[in-house]
This record gives sequence, C-alpha cells and structure tokens, in this order.
Amino acid sequence: MEVLYPIPKIRILELNPSTLRRRNRRISSSGSIFNAVIRLRARACSLSPSSSSSSSSTTGEKMVVELVGAFNELTERMNVLSSSSSRVLFKSLKLSIPVLQSLPLCPDSRSPLTKALSVALLLADLQMDAEVISAGILIQAVEAGAISIKQVRDQIGIGTSHLLHESLRVKFNVNSKVLVLDDETAAALRKFCLTYYDIRALILHLAIKLDMMRHLDYLPRYQQLMLALEVMKIHAPLAHAVATNHVSFELEDLSFRYLFPYSYLYVDTWLRSHETGSKPLIDVYKDRLLQSLTTDPVLADMAEDVSVQGRYKSRYSTMKKLLNDGRKPEEVNDVLGLRVILKPRSDVEDTLIVGERACYRTREIVRSLWKEMPHRTKDYIARPKANGYMSLHMAVDVSDNVKTRPLMEIQIRTAEMDMLAVNGTASHSLYKGGLTDPEEATRLKAIMLAAAELAALRLRDLPSTNHKGIEIDERDRVFRLLDKNGDGRISIEELMEVMEELGAPGEDARQMMQLLDSNSDGSLSSDEFGLFQNQVEFMRNLEDRDDQYKSMLNEKIQMSDDCGLIQVYSKELGSRLANLD
Repeated sequence: MEVLYPIPKIRILELNPSTLRRRNRRISSSGSIFNAVIRLRARACSLSPSSSSSSSSTTGEKMVVELVGAFNELTERMNVLSSSSSRVLFKSLKLSIPVLQSLPLCPDSRSPLTKALSVALLLADLQMDAEVISAGILIQAVEAGAISIKQVRDQIGIGTSHLLHESLRVKFNVNSKVLVLDDETAAALRKFCLTYYDIRALILHLAIKLDMMRHLDYLPRYQQLMLALEVMKIHAPLAHAVATNHVSFELEDLSFRYLFPYSYLYVDTWLRSHETGSKPLIDVYKDRLLQSLTTDPVLADMAEDVSVQGRYKSRYSTMKKLLNDGRKPEEVNDVLGLRVILKPRSDVEDTLIVGERACYRTREIVRSLWKEMPHRTKDYIARPKANGYMSLHMAVDVSDNVKTRPLMEIQIRTAEMDMLAVNGTASHSLYKGGLTDPEEATRLKAIMLAAAELAALRLRDLPSTNHKGIEIDERDRVFRLLDKNGDGRISIEELMEVMEELGAPGEDARQMMQLLDSNSDGSLSSDEFGLFQNQVEFMRNLEDRDDQYKSMLNEKIQMSDDCGLIQVYSKELGSRLANLD
C-alpha cells in the first residue's frame, strides 16, 4: 500500500506558569536560564564583535547550543538508542559542527550544518542506526576535504568510516556510469548497486538525493531536468528496492514535478480538489473509522489493539493510472486509502482464528459507515495469495450530498498478516528495483537484512542505568555524555574540554558557566542543564515554526499578488532579515 511521505510535526514546548515560578525561585538575580540562552543566541548572532576574545567566545557558545539542540532532536526521532549509539552520534556532532560552520554556504543558499542536519533527520525518521546517521552528518565535511575518512575512523569508529567510503563509492560510480538513461542501462545500474554496495550506504545515498531534490529551484532548468530524470530512472526504483517506500514516492513526485510541471499541476490540482476545510480528508475518514472501531464492544473482545493508517495516492502514481491505464480521473479508485491493523487478544487459545474473526468484524463496521462497492471486494483471508499474503480488501463510496469523491480503498489485516505482507513487499521491491529473478531478489533481501541486523547488534547494549539500577531519562543523555567523571555534575573543566573539542577556546566555558550556573556553585546540576536543554529546544522550535509560516505566507501572498507591491515588500523584508543574520 502506498503511503504519503509524512510532514514533520513542529513541537512547541509548553511551559507551565506555576512550574516556571517554582523554578525561577531557584535562579539567582543574575538572570534565568531562559535569559541565558537568549543572551547566548544573541551573542552568537552578533555582527559587531567588540574584540577577538568576544568573537571567539560567541563561536564557542553557539556551537554548544547547536550541539545540544541537534543531539536532542535526532535522538527524539530514534525509537531505539543504546548508550554506545549515543556516544557515536555525540562524537560525530562534536567533530562536524565546527567544521561545517566554517565552510561556505551551499549552492542552494543553506548553511552546510543545516543541510547535514536535514539529511541526518531524514535518516533518523527512517530509523537508521547511529553509524548511518553519523555518516550523513559527516559526509559533507569529508567531501569538502575538511575531515578525512582516517580521522573519522580514529575518532568515531570503523563502522562510520566504512559507510562514508561506501557512500562516496556509490556516488562516484553512479555519476560515472550515467551516460545514457535508457531503461536497460538504468536497470543494470540498479542491479549493480543492490549487488555490490552496503545496503545502509545506499539508503544514505538516497537520503542525500531526496534532500537535494527538495532544494533544486536554484539550478538552471536543464540541470533540473537531468537530475530529475536520473532520480526517476535510478534512485526512486532503488528506494523501492530497499523498502523505503515513502522516500521512493517523494522522489517520484519531485522528479515528476520538474520533468512535467504542467502535468504535475493538473494532477495536483485534481487531488487537492477533494479536500474540504482545513483538516486533510484522509484524516477525517481515519478518525471516524478509528472511533467506530475502538468503541465497538464485539471487536474489543477480539482485539486488544487497533490502528488505522491513511495515505493519499502519490502524484506520479496517479499520473501513471491516468496515462498508462487510460482511465478517466473519476475512475481512479484508490486515491484515498486506509489500512486497519488489528492485534488479537493474547489471552485466548487460538489467536489466529480470533484475528481472522476480528478482521471480518471490522469489515462489518466499515459497511455500517460507508457504502461498499461489491465488485471491488477481495477476501485474501479465506483465499490467500500463492505467496501467503492475507488481507481483506474493499472499496467504499465516501461521496456525500454536497460533493462526489473517488472511491476509498480499505485494507484490513492482523499484525501478523501485516508483517508477512511487509516481508513479501520487500522481496517484490527488489524485483522492481532491477533484479529480474524473484529467487535472486529473495536471496539478496536475506543478505541485506542480515547486514542491517549485524550493524544493529554491534551498536546495541544493555539499557543505560545509574548505580541504583534506575532507568535514566532519555533527556539526560547529553548531560551524562558531558559529565565524564560520572559525579552527577558538569564541572568547569568538563565544559572547557567540550569547548576545546568543538574547536573553540576553553576559556569560553567560564562565560557560559556563569550564564547557566543559577546557584553559583561553579558547576551545572542535571536540573540546571535540563532547563538549558528545554530552552534550546524552545528556541529551535520557534525558528522552525517561523520557516513554516514564511513558506505558507509566501505561497498565499504570491497567489494573490495583483499589484506588484508584494515583490517590493518581499525584497525589503529579505534585506532586513539579511541584516539580522
């Protein structure tokens, strides 16, 4: 089932006023932690350093803020993170941040650090391990010659250095072999990549390509076309092959937009025409179905957990349906899609039978909500496919008295059936990625999974605990990494060591300590550092929200600009913002 690539959610830290008042009582008259962060950020962005010492101080403090913020944002997106993984990620950020901040702006006008973190967040969302994410952070600096692979091997580890080497090999070989992008050459190149390269290096390469495709507007039209064609022929099928489907769908849609902009606009406009109100239509149907399922007493006796996933058909896939199959827009029936996954009760004797009954009960509930189209109903539970695939498929009419809409496809299966479907899809994906022998695709998939599991085992260890055996909060990871002697406090010497590792004078630590040390005891407790981390997150989220609003407003303003004043104000605003950087 196709999925719409997710839009990252913006998390704004909510600060309870009463909590703030209690915390502020512990803070000295010199100022709060929040003001300390504001002062750090303000000094880090200052354009008029009064002296060389103040300039270097600004650099050191800014890098600590970036280090803490980036580490927390990455680890929050990773479902599994051992202490060894934390160390790999933390050391990679310490090594890369000062180097990336010293490099010139990227051709798309982003800072190298911003670009590196964008790639790293993509990899974290894909639940890649710390070595892959670290390689994504470091690869720009390695390509620029600012850091060598030997340095990475010595300071981070052989796993990360291997992935960097492999990813650079992929990039070089793909670029050198892409001379003619006919179907046969592209298929041979995809098969070569799947056969000879580390699966994790391929995923890193694909994440870099996706980040590049999101920022192509600065290039001349002919370069956009060449890159979009390469991505459509090679990288999007490769993403299918390694089972990163939402990456593949986004790569296809972005390539489609650059290759055929008017066709893309037609399809996009038609898909958007089904929306009503501010809430996406698929979310409306998903919430309605989930509410009905979770409140049904009969289903509750069969299933202990119910989840509903929703997706829109991708623009490129819709275009293929319209052109290849010759369908009219109203005949494309799977524009909207829901998948129901049920977990049978564990306290019954035969979970398989109970799971199947739960699926049929779910189908009855769906029929009570929408009109089923009988000719589209398929029962792969009673009659499984040859490969063992089991699921209920149905299509329902979600049109109302106000508007006619395409049919919505619904799949219903148990968690075990879904696991089988995913594994089957993975082998099928390899087939689509360029391997023409299904048995060879299955064999290669087993090798790829074994390689990924080996990497995960190498980084996995027991959950980190303190000396009393109590689990330590995820938010404490940075504090424990900075508290090298394990005494429960960050000393001035430990803070100076971090500053020096970031390439800034160690003396910068004294000014930072003075700002953050609320009780003036010469060290930072976990509470003091926790407040600092919260405010770093708060500041970063404000910046993200500002970028989001800027894009939304720019789109709306451009659409309604009839008098030309918008361009004048936009230019003036851009000049004012440039003076603030």
